[in-house]
Amino acid sequence: MTIEKSSNGDKLIIAVEGRIDTKTAPELESELNTSLEGVSDLTIDLAKVDYISSAGLRVLLVAQKCMNHQGTMTVINANDDLMEIFEITGFTDIFTIK
Repeated sequence: MTIEKSSNGDKLIIAVEGRIDTKTAPELESELNTSLEGVSDLTIDLAKVDYISSAGLRVLLVAQKCMNHQGTMTVINANDDLMEIFEITGFTDIFTIK
């Protein structure tokens, strides 16, 4: 998994590539934990993610809870497989997905 960050003032885009699973989720969690201070607009780009496990979902949920206190979080470019996982788990009701 690779993570690319792009920021502009209080806006942050995190682009993830690869699989977000039990092996890689801690890296994403660490990156988010160190990057969210002062951010009011977080975008998570999943265009190059082909799989997300429950560990990855937990990381996104923690990020969403953090952003609920300081701004907004949007998930973009989720493919059909990821959207199915979000729908089955009810995360489409929690996340703003575009």
